[in-house]
Amino acid sequence: MSSAKPAHTRTPFDIILAIMTSALGWLFGAHDIPELVYAPTVASIKTRRSLENPDKTQVEEVSLRDLVEKRCPSLHNTFTPAWWLPSGHLQTAYCVVGDFSRVDKLEYERTLLQTLDGGTLGLDFAPSPTEPHLREDTPIVVVLHGLTGGSHESYVRAILAPACAPPDQGGLGYRAVVVNFRGCAGVPLTSPQLYSAGHTDDIRTALLYISHLYPTAPLLGVGFSLGANVLTRYLAQEGESSRLMSGCAIACPWDLLANSLRLRNSWWRRHIYSKALGGNLKGLLKLNLATFEAHPEAKVNVDIQAIMKQSSTTLHDFDNTITRQVGGSSPPFPFPCADDYYVWASSHRILGDVRVPHLCLNAKDDPIVGVLPTDQGADGLGPWIVFGTTKKGGHLAWFEEGSSAEHPHRWFHRPTLEWLRTMGEEVIPPAQVLPEVREVDGYLKEVGNETIGCKVVEGGGHVVGIEGEGGLMAGL
Repeated sequence: MSSAKPAHTRTPFDIILAIMTSALGWLFGAHDIPELVYAPTVASIKTRRSLENPDKTQVEEVSLRDLVEKRCPSLHNTFTPAWWLPSGHLQTAYCVVGDFSRVDKLEYERTLLQTLDGGTLGLDFAPSPTEPHLREDTPIVVVLHGLTGGSHESYVRAILAPACAPPDQGGLGYRAVVVNFRGCAGVPLTSPQLYSAGHTDDIRTALLYISHLYPTAPLLGVGFSLGANVLTRYLAQEGESSRLMSGCAIACPWDLLANSLRLRNSWWRRHIYSKALGGNLKGLLKLNLATFEAHPEAKVNVDIQAIMKQSSTTLHDFDNTITRQVGGSSPPFPFPCADDYYVWASSHRILGDVRVPHLCLNAKDDPIVGVLPTDQGADGLGPWIVFGTTKKGGHLAWFEEGSSAEHPHRWFHRPTLEWLRTMGEEVIPPAQVLPEVREVDGYLKEVGNETIGCKVVEGGGHVVGIEGEGGLMAGL
């Protein structure tokens, strides 16, 4: 039910506030209908229900554009930022300083997976994998978090709290799994290898385990910022063999080199945003120093000592010193410099290789991601891409009209949930013949692929979703 008061009961304060909100919206051009861009040729998709008559069950082949128009109304309606957060800078800052502990509460059960190289991934399940009332074929939302985030992040919970809520409480009734990267969100770092925007073997490993655990469940990918880049690269690399039947990339950095140069070439962005991101990475490294100290043979140790002595570290400083060396497996790591790593890890040139429906959302006033694939037109998108941009919204923010400090609301949760519902309940995935999975020496492995494998190890347990990583800024 709406919380708006009838006109005859509104106080003078309500009226003044409404006038101020409208005036500020007009002043800042805040009323914002997302711009949707498609490739010249758009993919066709089979659905279980008629687009024109949703109550009628029948197999129908429709264009991706028509499907989005009918099933994702939020992408065709206005986004109005909160009047007190009118710019991308303020929207992004509120991601860090806002109190989100009272909204979108979620708890997880964590499973730790050991990879073949000795690394560890943390898979946070909601609700518990043993929840009896969910069917085995219930859709699963698989989430990849941002730069130094995890399942606790408010932007993750903004999607998963309603996605996992029962339908009788207004939710989708889905399962969710957050893949916490190595060393993030309390996951132990057990090998001298970190993660990066380009390394996809860890999500490939996680999906191997999830699909083995729930072989009949549709897997729906959602990535945020760095995680959106990893998700997009995975989808492009796998093509028609993707274990995910759809993707959703929110605030993806796309062209890592161009966006890095944009951060480096502006005093404001370099000293505010780049140092915040670099400082978070440095803080995460500090939490896991013991692992590198236990591997004195690792060449990166000398550089770790040097970067820990720096009074401040930008994102490029960290990537040029640490990530380019240990951000993934060898080959292709190590890279000669961060810029070479950025060129390799970018996802903007491979969108044409994606072969599953992939929704991409960015804000044009994002202070961290300012260069988008659609800046040069739609030709590079590929038929499976829906690329949506808003004029406002910042980075991972999109706090909308009606938000307050006590109850912040993110606009992006609505189109994302509409997309997930459509993909999980209406779209018929194409038939696939995926590689057989066997247990070899205690590890789950794909037959024919000896580089990917995992086994469950001790640890994990109950995780309270609002508890973040000590010493790191949330929201980035």
